[in-house]
Amino acid sequence: MIRSNPQGDLPKIDKSAFIDPTAVVIGKVKIGRNVLVAPGAVIRADEAGSSISIGDNCNVQDRVIIHALGKSAVRIGKNTSLSHGCIVHGPCGIGKECFIGFGSVIFKATLHKCVFVKFLAVVSGVVIPARRLVGDGMVVDTAEKVKKLTLASTESEKFTRNVLKANLELTRGYKKEA
Repeated sequence: MIRSNPQGDLPKIDKSAFIDPTAVVIGKVKIGRNVLVAPGAVIRADEAGSSISIGDNCNVQDRVIIHALGKSAVRIGKNTSLSHGCIVHGPCGIGKECFIGFGSVIFKATLHKCVFVKFLAVVSGVVIPARRLVGDGMVVDTAEKVKKLTLASTESEKFTRNVLKANLELTRGYKKEA
């Protein structure tokens, strides 16, 4: 379902993107080229003054929720994967080539390029430098915890590229069916 928010803002979706019919996209949302929005995803910029921008080649997998508080923005850089069931809540910025793991929560945070967030982690109220790894189940909510993060491995970066490649192929396949 694609619809306007109460302020009348309609989503702007590139023609090359694929939005599953069971996904919900509401309001001042900009979706770039070759983006996959999978079944059950919810992308809502419905509060006054809120906006969401999803860069080219991203994938928003099953049951992902992206929401921006009023007068805030969520920005997701190109080539980023938001995996099954994660929540990204604005104000928030996620850099390019990031991976957000299953069931993780990102809130009031900024993640720079190539951050790899593993599964069931929480990142709240902090800035994560480029190429850092947030481990399974971690809660990163202070500057001290950020300083303790290790660099993402080449294995993590390879995994991110493989997820991105698989989802770009799905996008192209679904577009051919439509």
